[in-house]
Amino acid sequence: MHHTAEPSAPDRMPALYLSHGAPPLADDPVWPGQLAAWAAGLPRPKVILMVSAHWEEAPLALGATHTAPLVYDFWGFPEHYYRVRYEAPGAPQLAESVRKLLRAPGTPVQDIPDRGLDHGAYVPLVEMFPEADIPVLQVSLPTLDPARLMELGRRLAPLRDEGVLIVGSGFFTHNLAALRHREGVPGWSAEFDDWGRAALDAGDWDALLDFETKAPAGKLAHPRTEHFAPLFVTLGAAGADAHKSVIDGFWMGLAKRSVQFG
Repeated sequence: MHHTAEPSAPDRMPALYLSHGAPPLADDPVWPGQLAAWAAGLPRPKVILMVSAHWEEAPLALGATHTAPLVYDFWGFPEHYYRVRYEAPGAPQLAESVRKLLRAPGTPVQDIPDRGLDHGAYVPLVEMFPEADIPVLQVSLPTLDPARLMELGRRLAPLRDEGVLIVGSGFFTHNLAALRHREGVPGWSAEFDDWGRAALDAGDWDALLDFETKAPAGKLAHPRTEHFAPLFVTLGAAGADAHKSVIDGFWMGLAKRSVQFG
């Protein structure tokens, strides 16, 4: 399955996959500025639909549709990281649109109405849309199966024509255990990033879907696949739109490649 670029329809929002970093991203000298510049170059979304590596829940769950407290789903960091706020409006109308789009194919949807944004959602949003004035809805990863996630993205794709920015938030490589006692960029991270860039550039979705066996160091780059999984929601929502890598390079040895479609 190879995809060639087609021009985007006018007024259609892009679809993004971004590497979201950990809470200390905010203190990095480069990365926050890269995210802010990316957001400044996007058409302004009416609402943001966020799929984060840090929320796996089946069947697919809709998070809070009001401004809810953030989920500080990390441990052992300095206190100030737990004081970050991101009080974006809720998006109940988007939640209803998601229900309708998924109900037609018979996909069950559940509500977890008090579940706020986790760090995979709010850490990049703080840098990209710091005013917190765009409504945000977070939905769960209902599976880690790449083909099923791509189909989910396809079903959600019509939202792009309604001003919805669909964002898959993960990390292009993610193996924290293998980073211990190392300095620089490990070979497995660089090799996987290079392979993933080439597969994206070639439109080789089949290779990406089978990344665990096709990619060099696939199992090392993603011993658990939840940080690569949001990419497939984005790919499904992207259709055949042209893409570009907006951010690349590495952060603490992990590939921070982030991609825009459309």
